Amino acid sequence: MAGRGLSGPLPIFTLLLVLVGFLPVTQGSGHLSGYRLRSRLQRDRHFRNIRPNIILILTDDQDIELGSMQAMNKTRQVMEKGGTHFSNAFSTTPMCCPSRSSILTGKYVHNHHTYTNNENCSSPSWQAHHEPHTFAVHLNNSGYRTAFFGKYLNEYNGSYVPPGWKEWVALVKNSRFYNYTLCRNGVREKHSGDYSKDYLTDIITNDSVNYFRMSKKMYPHRPVMMVLSHVAPHGPEDSAPQYSTAFPNASQHITPSYNYAPNLDKHWILRYTGAMKPVHMQFTNMLQRRRMQTLLSVDDSVEKLYNMLVETGELDNTYVIYTSDHGYHIGQFGLVKGKSMPYEFDIRVPFYVRGPNVEQGAINPQIVLNVDLAPTMLDMAGVDIPAEMDGKSILKLLDTDRPVNRFQVNKKSKPWRDSFLVERGKLPHKRPDGKEMAQEQNFLPKYQRVKDLCQKTEYQTSCQQPGQKWQCVEDPTGKLRLYKCKGMAGLFAPRMQALMARGASHLQMPPTSNSDGCNCDNVGFKTSFLKRKKLLTKKKMKSGKAASRKRWARSVSFELEGDLYAVDLEEGYQPLGSKNSSWALHQSKVENEEDNEEFSGMGATAIPTTSRTVTPPASLKVTYRCSILMNDTVQCDGGLYKSLQAWKDHKLHIEHEIETLQTKIKNLRDVKGHLKKVRPEDCQCNTPSYLFKNKEAYRLNAGRMLSVKMPSKLKNQWLQKEQKRKKKLRKFLKRLQNNDTCSMPGLTCFVHDNHHCANNNTYWCLRTINDTHNFLFCEFATGFLEYFDLNSDPYQLINAVSSLDRNALNAMHQQLMDLRACKGHKQCNPEKGGKERNYFSEYRGQIWEGWVG
Repeated sequence: MAGRGLSGPLPIFTLLLVLVGFLPVTQGSGHLSGYRLRSRLQRDRHFRNIRPNIILILTDDQDIELGSMQAMNKTRQVMEKGGTHFSNAFSTTPMCCPSRSSILTGKYVHNHHTYTNNENCSSPSWQAHHEPHTFAVHLNNSGYRTAFFGKYLNEYNGSYVPPGWKEWVALVKNSRFYNYTLCRNGVREKHSGDYSKDYLTDIITNDSVNYFRMSKKMYPHRPVMMVLSHVAPHGPEDSAPQYSTAFPNASQHITPSYNYAPNLDKHWILRYTGAMKPVHMQFTNMLQRRRMQTLLSVDDSVEKLYNMLVETGELDNTYVIYTSDHGYHIGQFGLVKGKSMPYEFDIRVPFYVRGPNVEQGAINPQIVLNVDLAPTMLDMAGVDIPAEMDGKSILKLLDTDRPVNRFQVNKKSKPWRDSFLVERGKLPHKRPDGKEMAQEQNFLPKYQRVKDLCQKTEYQTSCQQPGQKWQCVEDPTGKLRLYKCKGMAGLFAPRMQALMARGASHLQMPPTSNSDGCNCDNVGFKTSFLKRKKLLTKKKMKSGKAASRKRWARSVSFELEGDLYAVDLEEGYQPLGSKNSSWALHQSKVENEEDNEEFSGMGATAIPTTSRTVTPPASLKVTYRCSILMNDTVQCDGGLYKSLQAWKDHKLHIEHEIETLQTKIKNLRDVKGHLKKVRPEDCQCNTPSYLFKNKEAYRLNAGRMLSVKMPSKLKNQWLQKEQKRKKKLRKFLKRLQNNDTCSMPGLTCFVHDNHHCANNNTYWCLRTINDTHNFLFCEFATGFLEYFDLNSDPYQLINAVSSLDRNALNAMHQQLMDLRACKGHKQCNPEKGGKERNYFSEYRGQIWEGWVG
């Protein structure tokens, strides 16, 4: 018994001696060793089991460029003053589901393959290949109590609980504040429109706070990782009732790029987006106001979460991260609202971190990305980061207790990251017999185009080659210039040369006519034209007119000294009599254009020379990009044959012109009908009688004589509609046969050619920020390029790609191609420093031929 009595207090006494012996040391070192002790505990957290809690607060569509954080004073107090603000935080894909997939996996879009808000968003492929490898799975396996509250992925249907989550309260489908469905641990839970019970921001806040308290009460030694994924400020922008009148004069969205439109130097969407109308501008003001109102509830949520951490004593052992999936635009470049653009307002996001060893009130200029969130949270938890993650942990940027080498105090630290990839859309679908990818051209500066053209053999001889139109000449200042070859060989094709050899021997000048009486001097002329049927239709023979309606390559009409002439390319020249023409106006326009004989990018156009010498044009310019050549073929500039978008734009232009001309033709027909009714008696000078007798027979047989008698107005309209319907049907069937889903109705796709297809707003951008550069360089799937120097143009108003030389373009293209193909953090975060940053002027790689100037 005595032995037992003495053995009891001995360990307690020994423990007291130990505590008494070490207590003064602990007290004496108090504040001096506080951070060092905390850091040591972090390094040994696996053994001491006091790993930090991690809370990620994620908003939806929240900008940083348009002043949304100005509405969140409580959040700024907790996160900005109590933690570190990363001023260069970006989303690598400014779309909801792709960005959220990147946050979950730590991968770029080209590695997790969620390209849009629809394709592969929470798909079976995503569930099988990527969802089992999110940061939640790794943290759950390491002992964290994981919980998710709020919006997950746009296409999440609520039929399952993703792996890695112990508590799951997720929104089914896309953002809503009322009348939504939640999946609560596998059970669907419907909500209505009652604010006190159903407002989603408050549901997320209350559920997360309750879960944290419950976890710490039941499992006090187990760390918690929670995601609070708010739907604000995403549409429908329903604010809490108490905030419905806040910010009546919100105008933070009115930046220098607000309503800056159209932008003819940017990609096609912005080229076609005009300035907003007053009603649109009023809508943007209302939208900004409503978005900021919804953020006030998120602001309350952050404060409530902070107070809970203080009350539970977990504040100093909890990392809190606040960010958004991507930015937003409200009126920028005339775009009323949305995201998905590669510009700063869509890719920049708020990013705040507070927690153990995080400096308070600091602003960190290092580049952080949404793909960094997953590896960062794993690093905070002491979990090994998988090599396949493209991002890297930012924890070392936050640690204030890192040892300092006193011998290298002034040594410049290695840059953490200076470039990253911004991507939207997906790679083109390639078909088995794919051809060369077409490009929408970015035109180089004129001097560069001329320099490139002068390298070709055809421009290096002095107008000696048959058919040569241009020669390259160096002027006294050393500049290369293209000058037009003056000879006939340079201007006309062989067919026109043969015509000119016959020349004026076939030219007949028309006699003067009396406008008040009948003149039958040109009867033979009219009869010969009638027999040949090359310049006149039956309709025009009937009225005695002599105007050609054939393709100009068979008969070219032009005006000379007030008379209209027709050049028949097979029979020679014939006069057509006096008639008003627009050729004189075209002549003066062409003469003005040809005063400067430097190369302008368009083909040669011949003009009349003297009053008696007729020089027919070498090509008839039908539109500003297409002409009809002398060999009866249509020739357009190269861009129309390579770029479908340019082809569509020009086709729309032509259809608009046709509609305008059809309207004019309709008016002319009305006038013509009126003139028929008041027509005076005809002078029938040996006119073939069969044209004018038996008129009643023509009327009776109108159904069989459509070539002579035009159909009625209603019948003509019906025929036109039927033709359009059949044409649309043929196109639709052809698309189905060719499996051409890109150009189906309702879709906006860009087709490289018949064998490559991609969304027309697909792009890949290189964003670089370092000591010497701050730029955005983008390559669109259409082949269009954009470059913005944000040091001089912070709002991306001017596309300065034409100011770059080939070395810079090739260097940026190569770096962009490397990032597009990168996998893992080593490839996706290339370290560059020192001389490597000046690679623009020292690039010696292979010349990139993808940009056709």
